[in-house]
Amino acid sequence: MRSNRWIAPLAALALLASAGKSLAQDAIADFYKGRQIKISVGFSAGGSSSLYAQSLARHMGKYLPGNPTFVVQHMPGAGGLVAANYVYNNAARDGSEFAITARTAALEPLLGNQNARFDPLRFSWIGNANIENSVCVAWHTAAVKTVTDVFATELIVGGASSAAQEVMFPRALNKLLGTKFRIVTGYPGSTEILLAMERGETQGFCGIGWTFLKLRKADWLKEKKINILFQMALEKHPEIPDVPAILDYARSGEDRQVLELLFAPQEMGRPFFAPPGIPDERVRALRSAFVQTLKDAAFLEEAEKQGIEVQPLAGEDIQKLLERVYAAPKPVVDRAKAAAE
Repeated sequence: MRSNRWIAPLAALALLASAGKSLAQDAIADFYKGRQIKISVGFSAGGSSSLYAQSLARHMGKYLPGNPTFVVQHMPGAGGLVAANYVYNNAARDGSEFAITARTAALEPLLGNQNARFDPLRFSWIGNANIENSVCVAWHTAAVKTVTDVFATELIVGGASSAAQEVMFPRALNKLLGTKFRIVTGYPGSTEILLAMERGETQGFCGIGWTFLKLRKADWLKEKKINILFQMALEKHPEIPDVPAILDYARSGEDRQVLELLFAPQEMGRPFFAPPGIPDERVRALRSAFVQTLKDAAFLEEAEKQGIEVQPLAGEDIQKLLERVYAAPKPVVDRAKAAAE
């Protein structure tokens, strides 16, 4: 007969482990109870990032121990770098603040932008709300109607700052592929860029998310007020298979590698991140609450009404993606730097 002499000690260890887990949960709940969590948005109100943050703020408290409340603060500027710099250098490192900003912001230190005062590999990545395919569009009155036109005819496009994808992407395409974009910067966010195009201040927007476009500007598509020139992503969106992928216009394998590096952040379309240095157990709690919120029936119903897609990506997966990007061969990184400048 097998000896039972280990049963009692093992049971005691199991009880201790369970008690330890319970104490950790209690400590997290004690920290968050009665607290207000701030979500900073790197753009002006009304854009997709703001919608994701507002929806998250209304539901995430159900899944974070202690059930804190949430408040959203808009912090536009420098294509999302103002918010990223704030979170890295000034935000509280206790799990009471996190942010959403431009997905391309994580590339800026790699590309040598001195205004990016953060190390993206040290952020506490909480999770990603969707995978984004960006498109380049032209207003219907512009001479540019198709992707081939933009190689021969100038198209004036609006953008925020040099760090914003709607500036970085067309600038890189000019240098790598020979397109003829003229970029006007200084707009706080997508809401203002779209308004500028409608008013005739600009002629296009080369870096708007397809999801945002189809759901927030469905009337433009229906009334043919815009022409979709091409997609900017590692893979085409299944809903617009006939819209060309600009990757296919790369003139060499090296050019394609550079564009793939620049487009890699599209995989983390709406990334949420917190400062470095947060206690591990609170990072885990935030990540768990984020994932549960994005599966919540009420959140999903609200997201559908607001027209925002939900394709969760775990914070750990964002970290792995960025580690791969930052491990790119130096010649590819150097060419990406030169293209994005």
